[in-house]
Amino acid sequence: MYEKFSRKRMIKKPIPFRRLAPNMITSGSILCGVMSLVLAFHRHVVPAVWLIFVAAFFDLMDGKVARSLGGDSAFGMEFDSLADVVSFGVVPGLIFYVSYLYAFGGVLGALVISFYVLCGALRLARFNVVHSSGNFQGLPIPAAGLFLVSFVMSGIALPSSVAAIMATTIGALMISSISYGNIKQLNKNNINVLRLLFLISCVVTISVFLREKSALAYTMIYVLSGPIGIDWGKWLSLKGNEVTDNR
Repeated sequence: MYEKFSRKRMIKKPIPFRRLAPNMITSGSILCGVMSLVLAFHRHVVPAVWLIFVAAFFDLMDGKVARSLGGDSAFGMEFDSLADVVSFGVVPGLIFYVSYLYAFGGVLGALVISFYVLCGALRLARFNVVHSSGNFQGLPIPAAGLFLVSFVMSGIALPSSVAAIMATTIGALMISSISYGNIKQLNKNNINVLRLLFLISCVVTISVFLREKSALAYTMIYVLSGPIGIDWGKWLSLKGNEVTDNR
């Protein structure tokens, strides 16, 4: 009897696909981060930067898939945060260090990037503990990572001192209490189509004129939107209401 009871307890129910799918997409983000790290190690920084943008796509999609399938879970949220530390914290920090801070004051450049990564980890830990609805508190780490690597993609030559100030400021923005707009839960039912079309036309125009520097322009606009007080989620929302992201 005891053996039968033990066997029954050991039998586990299969994990449903609706919970597996979002975590599989999150795994894609980690894969992109690790591959980007390998490319950066071999000084192929531009392909490494492209993989960070692919990781950002996976990061956007895992939450959408989780919500559409009803697969939100505490495990998914923790896993997503671990992926973000790798793909938007450690890897962009290393790419930025290799590109701009390698010769900055010896160990000082490494300390600057360490500060950036530490702030990113602290911001994610706060996000997981404080489940606040509405806007993000502090600059989201995906935006921070994309902002740093966009300098590399744009080919802009930053002096080491300016790069150090930039990385330190971005790190401080992540752990700040500045509110940033949340657009992750905008959908066809709650989005202002006219404003969306206007925004798309602006994106196309910027892409045509700035080309390889357009990614830097987009990320810079979002980074500055917090201190300026622009709420993109509310601006694009049909009723002007804040949206939430629970994953």
